[in-house]
Amino acid sequence: MFKVETYSDSREKNYDLLIKQLKALVEDEKNAIANFSNASALLNQFLDRVNWVGFYLMEDGELVLGPFQGLPACVRIPLGKGVCGTAASKQETLRVDEVHAFPGHIACDAASQSEIVVPMLIDGQVIGVLDIDSPEKNRFDELDQQKLEEFVDMLGQYIK
Repeated sequence: MFKVETYSDSREKNYDLLIKQLKALVEDEKNAIANFSNASALLNQFLDRVNWVGFYLMEDGELVLGPFQGLPACVRIPLGKGVCGTAASKQETLRVDEVHAFPGHIACDAASQSEIVVPMLIDGQVIGVLDIDSPEKNRFDELDQQKLEEFVDMLGQYIK
């Protein structure tokens, strides 16, 4: 049974605890959808000031909506389009302080003001992206990026 933790240490230590919790949730489960679902739920309860947390998964050359927490979302995103498609095509994390200033931003939730998208690579291939939106501008910083990349790396070890 999962117990909600109170995160009361430094942000870095809290993220480290989050990554340990992720490992405990996914290490004995082989179903990728179950693991993506638990990962999005875990992030949603951990992160404050966010309005959408989830995954887009690569299918037939485009990103398709996967497990998430938040309002209904865009179902398909072509590579190179929006923040998610651009992060996937560049194979690099994108941190966008003001989404409305991002060329070609795809607005699924009008309340979103900032966004971070972390590509998930397995054997050098993008299999999807972690997408997190916030109703605040400038919500995500370098520490968020570093630790969310570690989170995605840990999850990727259990997705085959």
